[in-house]
Amino acid sequence: MQRRDFLLALAAGTAGFLTACTTEHPTARVNSSSPSLTQPPASPSTTVPLSPSPSPTPSLSPLHLQDGPPPLPAPSPADSLITGLPENVGNIVAITVDDGTDSSVVDAYLDFVKDSGVRLTFFVTGVYPSWTDNRDKLLPLVESGQVQLANHTWTHPDLTTLSEGALIDELTQCEDLLRNTYGVTGAPFIRPPYGKRNSSTDATCAKLGYTTAAMWYGSFGDSGLLTEDVLLGEAQKWLLAQHIVIGHANFPTVTHLYGQIIDILRQRSLLTATLDDIYFGPGHNRRV
Repeated sequence: MQRRDFLLALAAGTAGFLTACTTEHPTARVNSSSPSLTQPPASPSTTVPLSPSPSPTPSLSPLHLQDGPPPLPAPSPADSLITGLPENVGNIVAITVDDGTDSSVVDAYLDFVKDSGVRLTFFVTGVYPSWTDNRDKLLPLVESGQVQLANHTWTHPDLTTLSEGALIDELTQCEDLLRNTYGVTGAPFIRPPYGKRNSSTDATCAKLGYTTAAMWYGSFGDSGLLTEDVLLGEAQKWLLAQHIVIGHANFPTVTHLYGQIIDILRQRSLLTATLDDIYFGPGHNRRV
């Protein structure tokens, strides 16, 4: 993607923050490491094929995209709020997947990352059985650094409605799950449910080591049930360089579109990275 096209692809205001966990849109905010958000994203100029592209070699899955982490500049610490990736990472997109209400969708995502080499960050809502049901398949991917686990609270409340003690409980229960089940900490990345946060919730999160609110710039919109055409249209709109994009492991629609998602990434010469890759270095995982 040319520089001019990329700049046109970055939107101002709330338009970039599409549906994440509900229909509520968090307010767009940008920090020094986020891309400049100036104009509505340009519509893709090409039609994405409905079948995966040929495998790079006959021995690889048709979904194969990359081997290991992409080349990245030296990491810089994450700001207290991130909405996009640092501009110097180039043609990298961070795919992040929230919630996990459906264990079979989490399982399908794990098959996808194994087949494709895609690197992603799960924002875990700990109360859902998905995160223990899929431990045996997920653990090796976490240990290798291909998949990162971060904190999306225990029961998915609006943090701004909680007392400090209740907010601490929400973070701590999810953190305990990550430590006890996968041997990692979710810190420093917290994704506030519904994008609801303020200076008070940020301060409480920081007390527990959750010093970075990881927001987003683009969504598959699939916290609820969508048709394949609608979800694919959102993927075409938002899978762009230096974006943090949200998907959800809640409904199976996305599992039917992995080939088309890989096509978009290939056509735009995009590679994927976890947030740890970007801010701590490729392959990093936060073992405890």
